[in-house]
Amino acid sequence: MLDRTSTTHKWFAVLTIGATIVSSSNLARAGTATGAATEWTQLANNAQLIDLMKSSGLQVDNQLTQISQLAEQIQNQLRIYQNMLQNTAQLPNHIWGEVEADLNQLRSIVDQGQSIAFSMGNADDVLKQRFKSYADLKTSLPNAESFSITYQSWSDTNRDTIGSTLKAASLTADQFDSEESTMSALRSMSDSANGQVKALQVGHEIAAQQVTQMQKLRGLVSQQMTMMGTWLQSEQTDKDLAQTRREKFFNADVTTIPSGQKMEPRW
Repeated sequence: MLDRTSTTHKWFAVLTIGATIVSSSNLARAGTATGAATEWTQLANNAQLIDLMKSSGLQVDNQLTQISQLAEQIQNQLRIYQNMLQNTAQLPNHIWGEVEADLNQLRSIVDQGQSIAFSMGNADDVLKQRFKSYADLKTSLPNAESFSITYQSWSDTNRDTIGSTLKAASLTADQFDSEESTMSALRSMSDSANGQVKALQVGHEIAAQQVTQMQKLRGLVSQQMTMMGTWLQSEQTDKDLAQTRREKFFNADVTTIPSGQKMEPRW
């Protein structure tokens, strides 16, 4: 566009110079015939005019070059601005998933019945209350009725703890579909990200999703450890109670048989 304009201006300058030279020649002839001016003077004036036109043509050419360079700089600045807008564009929506709801549901499932849950702040105190130590059993041995109630409490604690652990594992398995749909949406957003900020935002959301998975895994592992600890504690308490009963039986005072009394079976 600019080259075509420059060529047009150059041809216009040449035609102007030619017309001026022809006009000057005619005037020179007329002047010679009438005696108003000499031909040599007119030719000198024409030479000066040609030099002036050349200088003007160079100036126009330089101005056109400057305009062309300025237009190119403006185009470069527009490209830089377009790239800046593209790189600073943000995602239209964010995908975080139901993180808090899933964790709260997991916490509520593992805390049902008489189960010992990892989310209990006093889980250690509850274990000590339900499963007494060997020293406690030696000083306070339960009788037949209280032993039945105590054993039932042990059984309920173990059964409910195992059941809640399995429910927690089942819950996380049921959440696979929703989590996969979330990750699928994040992968699609990552593929279509056309700017630096969008790519960083997608990476941040994927990292947050990974943290969520780690939190759920921590919950499952903690509940599994709680279940194993509860089971082992009940087994140890059962052994301690049996040992305490044996010691009480063998350490009981032996009543002597009165003299003259026969030992015989009574039917």
